[in-house]
Amino acid sequence: MTAPTSGPASGTAPAPAPRGFRDALSRLAGAQKTAKGAPAYSRFVNRKLGRVLAAASYVAGLTPNQVTGISACFTFTGIALIALVEPAPWLGPAVCLALVVGYAFDAADGQLARLRGGGSKAGEYLDHMVDSLKISALHGAVLVSFYRFFDLDHAAYLLVPLGFTVVAAVMFFGMILKDLLARAHRAATGAPAPPAAAPSTLRSLMVIPTDYGLLCVAFVLLGWPEAFLPVYTLIFAGNLLFLLAASVKWFREVAGLDAPASAAPARPAADRPVPGPRVHR
Repeated sequence: MTAPTSGPASGTAPAPAPRGFRDALSRLAGAQKTAKGAPAYSRFVNRKLGRVLAAASYVAGLTPNQVTGISACFTFTGIALIALVEPAPWLGPAVCLALVVGYAFDAADGQLARLRGGGSKAGEYLDHMVDSLKISALHGAVLVSFYRFFDLDHAAYLLVPLGFTVVAAVMFFGMILKDLLARAHRAATGAPAPPAAAPSTLRSLMVIPTDYGLLCVAFVLLGWPEAFLPVYTLIFAGNLLFLLAASVKWFREVAGLDAPASAAPARPAADRPVPGPRVHR
């Protein structure tokens, strides 16, 4: 993802541009996002693939937005194959490869932005829009494939990709909104960002059912519907259970942002922001 990153501190000269692929790769190794909460494939595989692609993209002179576009091309090629092509032994590996490469480039655009000195809000917007489109389109394509090509014993199986679409969209929105509200709270109150907790390998393994990378790899079974259907259903169940538990946790975290605000000392009139238009919910 292309997340905005602050530039060099005032009075500090910017670091010289990387010289070649090896230098870029070395710098990216020390400029990674926190691994806290990241599931296993995304943490141990995809970020490393993204680092290599980011270094190669830097040497090629690509911009983060161009890398986002490359990611979208691979991802939506895989999604189109799911919806349009009848399952066959070659189809699963083709879809898996397209989705895996697309996900690796998705990790590369943000890393490239950091390597170039920081991302942009426009880049972050573009990246999140592509992400939100792909998570809905992917399960919509599975629904089409189930309907057109799968010999389902029960029509209720069509509810699995439909439910997965809802769960994936709500989970993505919940994570984005929770972080956005926390950042807005810190900006308004001057509260410091919480210290980054040490990443846990055990937690990364426990949340692997929610890993988009795992879902990409699972499509290697698409050519064998009798294997793909139960695996896809199990991954959906894992995501649903995680969302139910995480939603309660996220609500408590967001509710906690309100407590300090009510107890905070009143700011001088001169320092108070001019009230904006009231937003009705």
